[in-house]
Amino acid sequence: MKDKPRFAFSLRLNHRVLLVAAHDIVMAAVSLPLAIWLRFWIVDIEWSPLEAWLPTLIFAGVAGVVFQYTGLYRGIWHFASLRDMLAILRGSLLSLLIFLPLLFVFTRLADYPRSALVMQFFILMLLLAGPRILYRSWKDGSLATVLWRGDDKRVPVVLIGSSLAADTFIREMERGPASYRVVGIIDDSAGRHGRDMRGIRVLGRLADLPAIVNNMREIDRPRRAIIADDRLDGRVIRELVETASQFGISVARLPRMTEFRKESEAGQVQSIDVEDLLGRPQRVLDRSAVTQLIAGRRVLVTGAGGTIGSELVRQVAALQPAAIVLFEQSEHALYQIDMELAERMPELPRVAVLGDVRDADAVETVFAAQRPDIVLHAAAYKHVPLVEANAGEGLLTNVRGTHVVAQACQRHNVAVMVMISTDKAVNPTNVMGATKRIAEMVCQSLDLERVTSQRNSTQYVTVRFGNVLGSSGSVVPLFQRQLASGGPLTVTHPDVTRFFMTTREAVELILQAAAMPNDVVHAEGKIFVLDMGEPVRIQDLARQMIRLTGRQPDKDVKIVFTGLRPGEKLYEEVLHSAETTMPTPQEGVMLAAPRIIDRAELERAIATLIHHAERRDTAAVVAGIAALVPEFEHAPNGQGSSSETAAPVNRPAA
Repeated sequence: MKDKPRFAFSLRLNHRVLLVAAHDIVMAAVSLPLAIWLRFWIVDIEWSPLEAWLPTLIFAGVAGVVFQYTGLYRGIWHFASLRDMLAILRGSLLSLLIFLPLLFVFTRLADYPRSALVMQFFILMLLLAGPRILYRSWKDGSLATVLWRGDDKRVPVVLIGSSLAADTFIREMERGPASYRVVGIIDDSAGRHGRDMRGIRVLGRLADLPAIVNNMREIDRPRRAIIADDRLDGRVIRELVETASQFGISVARLPRMTEFRKESEAGQVQSIDVEDLLGRPQRVLDRSAVTQLIAGRRVLVTGAGGTIGSELVRQVAALQPAAIVLFEQSEHALYQIDMELAERMPELPRVAVLGDVRDADAVETVFAAQRPDIVLHAAAYKHVPLVEANAGEGLLTNVRGTHVVAQACQRHNVAVMVMISTDKAVNPTNVMGATKRIAEMVCQSLDLERVTSQRNSTQYVTVRFGNVLGSSGSVVPLFQRQLASGGPLTVTHPDVTRFFMTTREAVELILQAAAMPNDVVHAEGKIFVLDMGEPVRIQDLARQMIRLTGRQPDKDVKIVFTGLRPGEKLYEEVLHSAETTMPTPQEGVMLAAPRIIDRAELERAIATLIHHAERRDTAAVVAGIAALVPEFEHAPNGQGSSSETAAPVNRPAA
């Protein structure tokens, strides 16, 4: 990059730069006596390197200054390229041109063959370039080639991260006609600041981005920041998007290295999506335990066409089950996931069943015919306002449906049943959350019965987590539709917050929880709680999504606050304040011990609730739920002001 901004000229002397400088100065000092000795050896004249100690010191000093001036020390050897070779050529030639008159002043060139200086140029080039080339070859086996540089019509960009993906992207941009011109690299690794990758300067940290942009020439000011480090978490990406938008810089990312199909795709960029904004670093998973749980077994998934259910189907199908049974009420959703499996894994035995988990006869027929070993229960009504308006239907699906499936598992000796719960079951203010809490209680009581009596062999695993990105009816698809139509974006309350998790991560952790050995975690009667990270303010999410489109919040797209919906809370919790928690062997999964109710009492209460729901007696349903779930504080018009200042709970007690 020509005419580097002043900000980029500050060379930070870290230990790596000092090692490179020491190497290059030593090579410069060696090159002079070696060239003279080689010249005299050719004509068979004896000569000792000690005779050239003064010129050697002079040349080493000159070379040390010249190499720093030409930026030779800043190059990262792992990414040594043709530009580095050109820098070595310039540094070597300039050093000799300065050294020659100095040598004349001190020695009048007496006793020094002129041809030795020509030989020294090539020796010095070899000593400086050789180790760099060998190191690059050792690291990845590839060397730089003569690359096309493009013109100023290309879009200037900065890369975020000096990773292998960044090196590949720079090489692709110089290989032929390209859309982008890389003008700098931003990296939080202090050891690389002020150094070069393929001639592109590492300008500083992410926090320095405003100063870096302000000190650039107008022609080099970036119009896009491209993330080349897939280890950045959502918080860092959100801050980057907000900072970049102040300068009119859009943000994109390179495909992750695992996403490359062929080398040419390394030069393609992708839009930042909501998963990038809210995602977290990949957790280390015990995939062998999950494989052992699923492989060779018959798996039934209820709600198989839903957001969680369909992802469960995909991940289970990849673990080589003996067969997979898709149980779904929606014909369209069942058709979609069935066709997806047919195309991706036609060899996998599968059965698609249209049915309702509330229908005990239909469930019994499926269990008797398919004999599942593992049941993943994801069927539920989950939309808070709709369940508020249809409390009886919500109870019949979420409570009766879970009860029907759980008892079928018991009768047919299913090894493991996994029930998917929600953070809205904690201190519920809506019917949906309260019914999911009762569903948790059903599985808790049956799992305790397995321990206290020998009549039940099924292990019941309940997993609780928050919102899933992109699920139907969630805020993200809503914002995307509103943005597509030009806005405004509707947010219920300025301070409303939610926990978010990607569908992939949620399902991975669900399967991890199900695969944990019970004798290790002692999970009987307890609930697995997924670590959702920090809650996200929905207003902030709306502003970030507007910025991703290149527009400014409140200026180009308005945000309108509409008021809390029926049953809606300002914040969600994944743990009740009275629930004790304990860690598990799996990072990101905790174990909670909520209140447990007597099995007989629970059965009587559920029977009464189902009776009221079938009669469409909404008032009796809500009253019965409140009696069974004491922490249920119904807020049919949205959470009241008395709860607005309470702090959410998401961490285990000390």
